[in-house]
Amino acid sequence: MRYNRIMPANREQGPSPQDEERDRCAANIFLLVAAIVIVGAGIWLANGLIDARRADECMTSGRRNCNPIEVLPR
Repeated sequence: MRYNRIMPANREQGPSPQDEERDRCAANIFLLVAAIVIVGAGIWLANGLIDARRADECMTSGRRNCNPIEVLPR
């Protein structure tokens, strides 16, 4: 047997449209920040791999001093 409950007329049946819009906006901001962090980490990792490849190529060519030396201008 199935029973139906009657809801009071003054009670809301879900979040208001303002709450839903606020939640969507917060989710969009979170996803944007997450995407920026992932892209930044990818760029950092790619630069690290490029530097490691250059050092490896230098060492395999037989050179001994493969680290760049930075000289301050006089």
